[in-house]
Amino acid sequence: MTDTNKVKGPASYFPSIEKTYAKPVAHWMDVLQNADSQKHMELVNWLKTQHQIGHGHANALVAAFLAKK
Repeated sequence: MTDTNKVKGPASYFPSIEKTYAKPVAHWMDVLQNADSQKHMELVNWLKTQHQIGHGHANALVAAFLAKK
């Protein structure tokens, strides 16, 4: 894969997230949609504590989620 075809930003974490947590990214977008907060760090911390997701993965999911709003 050339540098021009490389996935960048939060989406670059998605394959690892799906492999590590055995759920598609769409599942995590639904989970975030139903969360009480809409603040970035609150959502990151919520994913970390309630779903045992690592900080980098949680941050990438929240960044992608909030970018689509």
